[in-house]
Amino acid sequence: MCRIFGSFAVAATGPELATVSARQRHGGPDERGVLAGRGWSLGCDRLAVTDPSGGSQPFRLPTAPGVTAVLNGEIYNHHELRGHLTARGHRFPDVCDGSLLPALYAEYGPAFADHLDGMFAIAVLDLREGLPQLVLAVDDMGMKPLHYHQGPDGAVRFASEIPALLAFDGVPVDPREESLDTVLATKTPFGAETALRGIRNLPPGATAVARGTEGLRVFRRRPREAEPSAGVVDTLRREVHRLTDADAPVCAITSGGLDSGLVTALAAESVEPLHTFHLGYRGRWPDAEHTYAMAVARHVRTVHHQIDVNPAELPSLLTRTIRHMGQPNADPITLSTYALFRAVRDAGFTVALTGDGADELFGGYDRVRAALSAPENTDWTAAYVDALAAAPRLMREWLYTADYRAFIAEHGSVADRITTELRASRSGRLSTLTGFETRWRLPSYHLRRVDHLSMAWAVEARMPFCQPAVTAVARGLPVERRQGKRVLYEAGRDLLPKAVLDRPKQPFTMPLTAMLAPGGPLLEPVRDLLAPSRLMRTGQLRPERVQALLARQAERPSHQDALTLWALAVHELWTDVVRGLRVSVGRAA
Repeated sequence: MCRIFGSFAVAATGPELATVSARQRHGGPDERGVLAGRGWSLGCDRLAVTDPSGGSQPFRLPTAPGVTAVLNGEIYNHHELRGHLTARGHRFPDVCDGSLLPALYAEYGPAFADHLDGMFAIAVLDLREGLPQLVLAVDDMGMKPLHYHQGPDGAVRFASEIPALLAFDGVPVDPREESLDTVLATKTPFGAETALRGIRNLPPGATAVARGTEGLRVFRRRPREAEPSAGVVDTLRREVHRLTDADAPVCAITSGGLDSGLVTALAAESVEPLHTFHLGYRGRWPDAEHTYAMAVARHVRTVHHQIDVNPAELPSLLTRTIRHMGQPNADPITLSTYALFRAVRDAGFTVALTGDGADELFGGYDRVRAALSAPENTDWTAAYVDALAAAPRLMREWLYTADYRAFIAEHGSVADRITTELRASRSGRLSTLTGFETRWRLPSYHLRRVDHLSMAWAVEARMPFCQPAVTAVARGLPVERRQGKRVLYEAGRDLLPKAVLDRPKQPFTMPLTAMLAPGGPLLEPVRDLLAPSRLMRTGQLRPERVQALLARQAERPSHQDALTLWALAVHELWTDVVRGLRVSVGRAA
């Protein structure tokens, strides 16, 4: 697990590359490696998890001359691949998973990623003959993001994190005018576009190739299919046990819910003693889950760590969280995630297993259930898309100025594009919904957050539900067993305490409504961020209506008003943070 960066068809200076590396060094504190040549550079900040004594990056091999690679992630089938490549004459200096990448590329070219089982973002530089070639690839689920900027002259610059990418000369800081509407409509940008113009994400399961000065050509690989050879429990058990294999201390995140509970119970079978972590907030707050997390820990006999954050720390956590994310994300879970992985690292753990991905694969969200239960021949899409939002459509239109409403009407809202896509689907309703949730929302909303905020503390998060074998089993289930996570509840009967199975569904998050109520730790910081003098600078929001919303929240706190105000504040602070990053680069130069 590492942070990677580089450039192609453009020169990059040593000080420039040092600044890029420094911006994401938190995710790779163990070793820094950079190579550069005429019109190219490849770099890595390493977090040593597999074969810590070997695995120096960038990777090069005598048996694959002219090929150089860097890796962020883990390749879980590297033992099998190494045996295959050894039989073909390649030799390796160590047993690190990434060391085989030059050989794998030498054998298969840009199709090398088809052979990988794992979570990864990879860059390969091919200088063997003819035009130089850069190949970028990310895993099928998008667990390891890769951000890039392509200049008009074919220059390509890329990095694991947006703040690092912005440190390259020639990469502008240009917030999209529609980013406010995107944050309110979907909480964070989905898909390949980001909140910054000219900066894109490589889509899940994509490979991109640049030759000479032609620029990147992006294409989607055929998903690495795994035949469902066993039931859900046996498949999940095998993948959890496989993902506990690491050359670093392994723990589990236990929220107190079904998904993380299953991962915890199965991990406890192969790690003894297994340490588990749960985060809450000091004081008495609604919807606390610590009793359920403790019940799971006692049931499967883990060493449990209850982490209680001081709510007074939340305003400072917000700024740091937004900087690490690089994009606005209006889900308050970001603060909890950041603080949780800080505690994991402080306790000495480098690898953490999580339950992310189960809701998307097994139809666990309330909005999915509501859409599935809507009568035939009715339009269920509008309510579903509104349920994705921080502020529903009518609230957004009420808050916008006339000019901004006209701009969104002319250019289109992301909510409209999602609605159009869902209505155009020819698949069944469940397949349409789970396809959208896994293909668009999961990588942008959850996996990017988990990656950036775990690596903010040099912790590698592993997600068994996102493994190909588990996704294959999920897709092969009959509709009635897949929706509502019915099959997971069945699995939990033998693994988890009854109290956890019988409890209402609740996301791991922060008690936002209470913390934005009078006397709460976040009301005044949010009020400051939404001061009329600030909002008037962009002309997108009507300050008097934002103030009315603040007054209503202070008088009658509600979840919807709190979430809308939080999204507005996050976007406002993000705008300040990214502009500050550009200024700091200029000063460094």
